[in-house]
Amino acid sequence: MASGSFKPGRLVKGFRGKTVPRERTALAIWFWEIDRVLLSLIAVLIAIGLVAVAAASPVAAIDRSTSEIAVNPLIYFYRQLMWVGIGLPVMLVISMLPRTQARRLALGMTAFFLLMLLLVPILGNTINGAKRWIDLPGMRFQPSEFLKPAFVVTLAWLLSLRGKDANLPVIPLSGLLTAIVALLLMRQPDLGQTVIFCAVWGALLLLSGVSMRAIGGLVAGAMGLFVLTYIFYENGRNRINDFLGFNVATDTGPDQVDLAHKTITNGGFTGVGPGGGQAKFNLPEAHTDYIFSVIGEEFGLLACIGIAIVYLAIVVRVLLRLLDEEDSFIILAAAGLTTEFGLQAIINMGVNAHIFPSKGMTLPFISYGGSSMIALCIGVGLLLAFTRRNPFMDRSPYVVKWSGR
Repeated sequence: MASGSFKPGRLVKGFRGKTVPRERTALAIWFWEIDRVLLSLIAVLIAIGLVAVAAASPVAAIDRSTSEIAVNPLIYFYRQLMWVGIGLPVMLVISMLPRTQARRLALGMTAFFLLMLLLVPILGNTINGAKRWIDLPGMRFQPSEFLKPAFVVTLAWLLSLRGKDANLPVIPLSGLLTAIVALLLMRQPDLGQTVIFCAVWGALLLLSGVSMRAIGGLVAGAMGLFVLTYIFYENGRNRINDFLGFNVATDTGPDQVDLAHKTITNGGFTGVGPGGGQAKFNLPEAHTDYIFSVIGEEFGLLACIGIAIVYLAIVVRVLLRLLDEEDSFIILAAAGLTTEFGLQAIINMGVNAHIFPSKGMTLPFISYGGSSMIALCIGVGLLLAFTRRNPFMDRSPYVVKWSGR
């Protein structure tokens, strides 16, 4: 049970004169403790995603013309419904876990999916020039997607140990783990995910109280690594050159980011209407990496701004929830999960708006994808578990009075 949870058989008074029933089920306790505002915002994103995937599904159907898709151009929408149907129960079950069990789950997932990431070069399947997926009978999954939320919690747990023993080498150990993951991701290649993992590690170091001198050294090191990446990492160099227009000599047409920008601005402020978009048919991966552009064309830039506000509201909601939290692990884990979530959204929207080079990154809860949807549900489930709290605890001027045994 989460810290500060209700205890069945006890009576609570004092929160604006309300009295809580003596007997409560585990589901009732969860309902009172869960952050219902955060859960509602996530539900809004999932609903938006289903509408957006339905709009982009015909584009993917044409791009991947098989007999099954030719008969049903909304096949990706129905598949996304299936992933949502799997992911939501996973999210809710994980959100019911006590904090200790949620942490143990994340540590176990980190070990398992780090092993899977090591096996990607051996068992992986190459798609669009990248080897990021492992095929199993009847399914395909991307280990890095599942590793992200679990790895964030693992880093938070390691760095929180500094409060118990300042001599523990948790910072070098967390840096070593992050470097191993980054090298494995760069090998795939997956520059976007590498940026996410490294950025979250840096954010957690800052939150854990590392000196600004050390942070400055990390920033300088990151800039040096960026230069080395551009010089020696062909995939990253080509994407940056395409974004800056340096590959004109070999250009055979507009690159992906240019097509996304033209699509997102094609609908103006109010859009051309559901199903009325035409520029979207020129987009590669319209239902995944560039679904934000499809939304812009059919529902308008105002809809895109609204989606950005929902993402911002989720980040702000979690940070406000942490203002009176005293457990350093909970602060680091929740802030890290929120940073990962928000950064992924910013990168995807920035690519579609021609702010960043193409990175092959999905828009959380909106883009199509089984691995992405279920991994995000796991991450939000962990976030909800860590931010659960007894609303009748004395965190306000109201006084809590316990009666009974």
